Amino acid sequence: MNQKDNRVGMLFTGMIMGFFCTILLAGLAFLVFKIKGTALGALKSNETSTATESVLTAETIEKVKVIEEAIGTYYYKTEIDRNEEANAIYKGVVSSLGDPYSEYYTTAEYEDLMSDTQGIYYGIGAYVSMDKKTNLPRITGTIKDSPAEKIGLKANDVIYEVADKDIQGMTLSEVVGLIRGEIGTTVKITVYREGEPDYLDFEVTRDKVEAQTVNTTMLEDNIGYLGITEFDSVTTEQFKEGMQELRSKDMKALIIDLRSNPGGSLSAVCDIAREILPKGDIVYTVDRDGNREDYECDGEKEIDIPLVVLVNGYSASASEILSGAIQDYEVGMIVGETTYGKGVVQRIFPFTDGTAVKLTISNYFTPNGNDINGVGITPDVQIALDYEKYNADGTDNQLNKAIEILKRKVKNSDSKLDDAA
Repeated sequence: MNQKDNRVGMLFTGMIMGFFCTILLAGLAFLVFKIKGTALGALKSNETSTATESVLTAETIEKVKVIEEAIGTYYYKTEIDRNEEANAIYKGVVSSLGDPYSEYYTTAEYEDLMSDTQGIYYGIGAYVSMDKKTNLPRITGTIKDSPAEKIGLKANDVIYEVADKDIQGMTLSEVVGLIRGEIGTTVKITVYREGEPDYLDFEVTRDKVEAQTVNTTMLEDNIGYLGITEFDSVTTEQFKEGMQELRSKDMKALIIDLRSNPGGSLSAVCDIAREILPKGDIVYTVDRDGNREDYECDGEKEIDIPLVVLVNGYSASASEILSGAIQDYEVGMIVGETTYGKGVVQRIFPFTDGTAVKLTISNYFTPNGNDINGVGITPDVQIALDYEKYNADGTDNQLNKAIEILKRKVKNSDSKLDDAA
């Protein structure tokens, strides 16, 4: 495997599939809860609800009817899609929470979300997260040999339009819905790229995309490199296989690259943490009523070689769970830039009509009790990526810093063994 290609492929990961908005929306860090009965009926009859009042008063229902009558009488188009109207109402209710991670999914959007967690979907093969400053989706990387990579889309391209539609104000899942489609069809992606005098248009042909979420290579001085693009249902086994491969090559130290990893499945990241951490909490969550749930590690597979974890501002959710626990237990050193700061957990509530709603239901805390929501994890060694050098010749100063640290640790470890002898 070409080392530079592998690093380039892994550097800016963060998938269109885990929605984090890059972040992830904690992927399936949220649990799935099945509501019985019809979608609306289930909401009305939910006995566990603690809501004391409802927006569905006689006044609001009457007002919606008046608005509909006005549209039917005066709107300049005669054809009105009532399904779209209903979806807009449902989405508006959830949007009113002001929570970027809570969202209503139509049937198609929910199907896309579920397929994401399997690592297979139909689209262009670009990793996307929501830029916190511009509130626009930014490409954080492309899958190797994907349509997005072949057409020339690059990390840090800011998506401005999809299919000639202005996507300002859309959620990440809505943008993803525009990008995805039937295999063999094309979609126009308009992006802003720093340094270019005008917007760039790309006509991308959709295809079946299978994500390899873990990539490995052996660097100099027997330092293993393992990059994780996101945490989904296939990631745990890919991680174990990657570790086995690196150990078979006499790995003496390890770099785990979580840069631009938006997160994903809580169960996946906990399973991977159990391959690294000592005995104790991996993470714990606390809901609004103060109920705590602990996710624990038995410590039977604690890592026995020097470890560095690379992170950046797009490392979110499950990435922060893993890097935060590694930092708290001091089993590895965190290098890079302060992480995204998504320290909340979502749960998906599917309805029997094929739609679903995702709600933030708790905060999560690192083993030492740190609440990183809106704050992020501060690296032990802070170093920003030198984009100018990286774009010029592929020089990765963050990776080079990790290698430098591990070389020193391995040398010190070898010296202690010599002294003991």
